[in-house]
Amino acid sequence: MKLKRRRAALTLDDRLAALAEATDLAEGRLGHPLVERARAVVARAGMRSGLSVDHTAVALAGATGSGKSSLFNALAGTPLADVGVTRPMTAHAQAALWEGGGAGPLLDWFEVPRRHSVDGGDLSGLILLDLPDHDSIELAHRLEVDRLVAVVDLLVWVLDPQKYADAAVHERYLRPLAQHRDVMLVVLNQIDRLPRPAVRRCLADLRELLAADGLSGARVVAVSALTGEGLPELREALSGLVSRRTAWAERLAADAAAAATVLAGLDDAAPETAPGAATLLRRLGMVPPQRPAVERSARWQAGGRPRRWERPPRRPGEALPGREAGEMPTVPPAGPPEGRRRPVRLSPGALEETLVEALQEAAAVPLVVQSVAKAHRHRSVAATGWPVTRWLRRLRPDPLRRLHIGGAPGTPGRTSVPAATAVQRSQVDTAIREVGARAARETPEPWAAAVRHAARSHLGELGDEIDMAVARTSLGASRRPRWWQAVGALQWLVFAVLVTGAAWLLALFAVASLMLPPPPTPKVGEVPWPTVLLVGSAVVGVAVALVSRLAAWLGGRRRARRVARALRASIDAVARRLVLAPVSEELDRYRRFLALITIVRSR
Repeated sequence: MKLKRRRAALTLDDRLAALAEATDLAEGRLGHPLVERARAVVARAGMRSGLSVDHTAVALAGATGSGKSSLFNALAGTPLADVGVTRPMTAHAQAALWEGGGAGPLLDWFEVPRRHSVDGGDLSGLILLDLPDHDSIELAHRLEVDRLVAVVDLLVWVLDPQKYADAAVHERYLRPLAQHRDVMLVVLNQIDRLPRPAVRRCLADLRELLAADGLSGARVVAVSALTGEGLPELREALSGLVSRRTAWAERLAADAAAAATVLAGLDDAAPETAPGAATLLRRLGMVPPQRPAVERSARWQAGGRPRRWERPPRRPGEALPGREAGEMPTVPPAGPPEGRRRPVRLSPGALEETLVEALQEAAAVPLVVQSVAKAHRHRSVAATGWPVTRWLRRLRPDPLRRLHIGGAPGTPGRTSVPAATAVQRSQVDTAIREVGARAARETPEPWAAAVRHAARSHLGELGDEIDMAVARTSLGASRRPRWWQAVGALQWLVFAVLVTGAAWLLALFAVASLMLPPPPTPKVGEVPWPTVLLVGSAVVGVAVALVSRLAAWLGGRRRARRVARALRASIDAVARRLVLAPVSEELDRYRRFLALITIVRSR
């Protein structure tokens, strides 16, 4: 009981809103005529719900000679329509109204000008339409039948013993209207022409044909408009449907379900639909299996049965479990016992690794990482080397500046890394195609094409974004470690000591050259202090420079590893934003579309 209450909470407005959103999601993915037909259903539902809901429009439809007009007169209790069997007698639809006050705008929308008032009785609120023949030789007659069959609230198909198996009515109307079983009556007229056993055989055969059309369980009434047999049962059936005042909503819900079926590619007769979607949703238990084609004939066989191919009856699809009001049903999860599948959820894996690696190669990331290590050593030597020789280092070009990397912080520009080769571009293109193909593997066409296109939708801007990511990420490679400044200051201090020692020795040499008395010179053991200062500072300066170079080599390796990780993360973010995110959005769009189709088609 709880499940039934949940299903009842799904209103017509919910279904129409779901269908409208599904058509918006299908825009650009499915054929334009297909989407526009679904939108027309939503628009038609809006028009009908704004007109009289206290009246139920019932159409009598059938072939030439089936007795529609006779049945129309019998139900009305007065001869309103001309009756004939040799040629089509009904050229334009006409209406009989039981208490039809307020039904004018509805009939104006139907474009039915001929109207007759009938006493109410037990059919109060009924608008009975007598339609032209659906197999008329006049094209205008057939077009009017098609137009009114598409908009009336309740359909009564009037068949006769000779043409009840005619392929025209089954293939053009009954089979496409399989979703409309609850707003349809089938009347076998003219039973006065058959003996009782033949009537029973005809009814049994007719029910089998209806079941094969997907209308298993549709109500079938046997009548004779001439003798009145079966008319009370037909009036009772019409009275029950009209008195509920819900046939219009049930018809609109059936129209929405039929439109959703075609939109999702589940209608076998729709040439513009995607069979892949039908296969997928059948595996999800949302639709019944396909039914084979049927060949019917109106030629009688022995025993009064028409010749036709036998086929199993089509069972209607099982509805998905209901949801609370406002809750969106989702596609059932995959289940090993039934082999169910659902669209792939794109997640990091081998394909993403391949894509990121291809992008790194195309962006010359290995060259940038190598240049980071070299630039670190180059700048370290220039900052901490022996001042006597460090100026030689400045004559060499900086590896990062040569690539236009490591400029002013916060102002990254384009780099000068080598352009990707043809092989690298091909690897990137192949990786992107593989991502799209993998994501669309279990998504039917044309949605799969949209997924593959989404993977390549930002291909034009991918190169610039990768280059900017490399430039932004490599800015950190220009930061100078603090120990460089300390060691540089130490080197200048040692150099100052060396200059002091050299100047002291030069002064002593000048005094000796001028034959002046030598000044007293302090010594360290037997070595004068000026010599100790000169030689010692030179040795210390060179030693500090060598140790600094070793530290710079180790620091360059660490910085290169950090930059490599940061570059990979940046390129991965670009790949996710420009390749994986559009693919995931397209897959989410398709999943949402399936969920909306489930809502519209649920019972």
